[in-house]
Amino acid sequence: MPDVDPDAQPIVLVTGPSGAGRTTAINVLEDLGFEAIDNLPLRLLPILIEAAGVSAPMALGLDSRNRDFAPGALLDMIEMLAARQDAELTVLYLDARPDVLLRRYSETRRRHPLAPAETPEVGVAREQDLMAPIRERADMLLDTSEMNVHQLKAEIEHWFAPDGRSLALSVQSFSYKRGVPRSVDLVFDCRFLANPYWEEALRSLNGRDAAVQDYVKQDPLYDGFMARVVDMVRFLLPAFRSEGKSHLSIAFGCTGGQHRSVTLAETLAKTLAEDGQQVSIRHRELQR
Repeated sequence: MPDVDPDAQPIVLVTGPSGAGRTTAINVLEDLGFEAIDNLPLRLLPILIEAAGVSAPMALGLDSRNRDFAPGALLDMIEMLAARQDAELTVLYLDARPDVLLRRYSETRRRHPLAPAETPEVGVAREQDLMAPIRERADMLLDTSEMNVHQLKAEIEHWFAPDGRSLALSVQSFSYKRGVPRSVDLVFDCRFLANPYWEEALRSLNGRDAAVQDYVKQDPLYDGFMARVVDMVRFLLPAFRSEGKSHLSIAFGCTGGQHRSVTLAETLAKTLAEDGQQVSIRHRELQR
């Protein structure tokens, strides 16, 4: 066993028979911050590793559908990765009972890659024989026979993100005149608050300026509204993480997208950042 650098980056090699959940596992690992590469030809993997090194956690998806797949070649590749001092290799093998794999192929009406002109039963049996040496070498074996997609996601996160999946938050402001931004999860209309636009000294400023923020926060409805928004977001974050969501977008809208919505977006982003959340902020109209 080679000495492993304490700063070694994880490499998770995800494999197993077709239909066992490999694609789902790769997607979950990507959401957890792994650089994910699926179905890379085996002969290109050494070139990739040598050229780029292992500077970040990597998730590599490999199975019998790879163009140049061979059990012996994959085992050699595994030993090559395991010998690297700058990497910590885990071979994750996803498996399922033959009857479950057959049912999944029946539900999707796909042809089995190892039996395109034959029945799926032939393909499943052929692939299990082919993958047997890799299964024996696996560091971690997950039987997905009784798992749905959400349960498999939770299991992957349990092993590779024991502290919980990070949830990236984006907070933005916008003008209703230009429409609600696409792909926003939570939208709050703050046009009921006092509008700094009607104050001559504040009109040319925006919600990032202290004078505008002070003006908006003096509205009698501001404190109650902001407190409820913060409480609701804090309440929902664990539920969104549990559901498997990796990104949550929150938007505040006002008439011009310059004053009130910017103030509230800035305030919420700062509050969530102080809670330890990963937050990005965007002011759509200010960036035009």
